[in-house]
Amino acid sequence: MLNLPNTLTLVRILLLPVFIWLFFMEPKWGQQTAWLLLQFYFLAAVTDFLDGYLARKYNKVTPLGTFLDPISDKIFVATLLVAMVAFGRLDGLWIIPVIIIMAREFLVSGLREYLGPMNVKLPVSKLAKWKTALQMIALGVLIIGPYYPYGLLGGQILLYLAALITLITGWGYLKTGLDHMKNKA
Repeated sequence: MLNLPNTLTLVRILLLPVFIWLFFMEPKWGQQTAWLLLQFYFLAAVTDFLDGYLARKYNKVTPLGTFLDPISDKIFVATLLVAMVAFGRLDGLWIIPVIIIMAREFLVSGLREYLGPMNVKLPVSKLAKWKTALQMIALGVLIIGPYYPYGLLGGQILLYLAALITLITGWGYLKTGLDHMKNKA
């Protein structure tokens, strides 16, 4: 059950306390901390890609991985979004994309839980994969943003773009779910 893809998924979750600790250390250590945080973030983002890729390529898909991967992705993104707010990378109106992204994650999780017993799948669309990629880039830019001219603004704008795609993909998932609910009624 604990194979390489599942281990990579667990590593992503286990890195989160390191991220939070580094955010707390940033005022003391400065820019070096942000660069170290970015390196750990990159490692975690790579595990997000590799776990699923390796599981499919080497036929290592397990019930644990199928369960844990989407949850770890959501925990990873939600934790970083909350950290961006807590440590001042996002404030005021820049919090709106955080709310949109997190609301969509709850919506999709709820839909998958509701539709699962009916054997209805909500596969990840290509646009949702682009959303994830843009969101990951935005978070990386926000990590080092305070140390570069317009760095924070760039990350904030990228996160808004990710949130717009989030609305589109969330609507697609919701429409599929509502169609199944209507047909069941």
